[in-house]
Amino acid sequence: MQQYEVIVVGAGPAGYVCAIRCAQLGFKVACIDKRVNAKGKAMLGGTCLNVGCIPSKALLDSTHHFQFLNHEAKTHGLKISGLEADVPAMQKRKNRVVQTLVGGIASLLKKSGVDVFAGTAGFMDSNRIRVEHADGTSRELQGKFIVIASGSVPVAIPVAQVDGDHIIDSTGALELRDVPERLGIIGAGAIGLEMGSVWSRLGSRVVVLEALPDFLPTADQAVSSEAFKILTQQGLDLRMNCRVQGAQVKDGAVHVEYAMDGDKHLVEVDKLVVAVGRGPDTEGLHLDDLEIKTDQRGFIEVDSRWETSVKGIHAIGDVTGGAMLAHKGSEEGVALAELLAGQAGHVNYETIPWVIYTWPEIAWVGKTESQCKESGIEYRTGVFPFMALGRARAMGDAKGLFKIIGDAGTDRILGVHIIGPNASELISEAVVAMESELYTEDLARTVHAHPSLAEGMHEAALALDGRAIHI
Repeated sequence: MQQYEVIVVGAGPAGYVCAIRCAQLGFKVACIDKRVNAKGKAMLGGTCLNVGCIPSKALLDSTHHFQFLNHEAKTHGLKISGLEADVPAMQKRKNRVVQTLVGGIASLLKKSGVDVFAGTAGFMDSNRIRVEHADGTSRELQGKFIVIASGSVPVAIPVAQVDGDHIIDSTGALELRDVPERLGIIGAGAIGLEMGSVWSRLGSRVVVLEALPDFLPTADQAVSSEAFKILTQQGLDLRMNCRVQGAQVKDGAVHVEYAMDGDKHLVEVDKLVVAVGRGPDTEGLHLDDLEIKTDQRGFIEVDSRWETSVKGIHAIGDVTGGAMLAHKGSEEGVALAELLAGQAGHVNYETIPWVIYTWPEIAWVGKTESQCKESGIEYRTGVFPFMALGRARAMGDAKGLFKIIGDAGTDRILGVHIIGPNASELISEAVVAMESELYTEDLARTVHAHPSLAEGMHEAALALDGRAIHI
């Protein structure tokens, strides 16, 4: 039996980062991941790298270029003829990006001295793990600390069972080789909107069925309303308050039945994507044998130090629920490693940024205006549109807005919300400002380069006091 101080189950953004940081702190570390390629080698990086964040962004980027060249280049004086989308070539490029990054993580773990094992992990007891390899062999590992970072899997729904052909999950939506003429998506969250954007740009007629009555309810209403308008203009058919009641494949098409506003409806699509959320990936771990507590949805319960109900066993990332964000999981991995080493590890969940990679992008951090109202917080807001920015006008990409929410009494920044080009990059200034406990006045008095998109943050801060210059 091989002995380790820390065993990490899962090599996604939470797991591999935790393993590397533990190794940096002097621990002897093993990292186990069940995702393997045809050669039995570990496909490191978890859902995010292999079938999530990275491949989706690769396709979003490729299709964004196609959209620009096909519809917007002429406004820049660029005449293009004979433009075609080569979907197999896009997929090959996406796969190369993934493979390169998977190899990069393998190199990082090797450089850090982490032992990597490809196989399925299962608890034998509170400090022993059995690893079942693809070739039928197994091994046992023992560790002082065990970290569960096994990630998440797409949630299945009985009314639309995935068959891998006509009815697919988000992984299947990333692997399509042909553009479906009609594409249905169940779920208007980040995954549904991003996949809808990819295939809509390539020519699919996309209909998105969302059970909730409100569009993007976790975002600020000003941003979600703007997003709904823009995405609808782009061609996404967004139908809210829809309860899918069944999906059957007939004559090569998927017949989707749903209820909306008390009436029954039917829509036919060529492919149906089920994107209703993600659940914990704990199959095979034998959590019940150790009586590791989970909630009603199966997510592992942890305390403030990410320790489970069993001493010495910790859990981080998607498997614990909450915000299923790669960067959140990574920060938990670093913080936990430092706690295990006797240092001070901490994650400020109030300043974790959220991003949806449609175009324009949607990003936010902190509280929404609705949350401030519900909490009885007195606040002020400042809003500034991208259309008033010289840089956005020069780019020909001026849809969207900045919104800053500040405490009316203390002037602390409570939340920042952006919909616009490069919002995923622009939000970082707000995260740093909030983490540093700055005031809206600090943003208002910080010099921003001109012309730049970031000037919108400056102007929105000025707008809280009616001081914006360019509106």
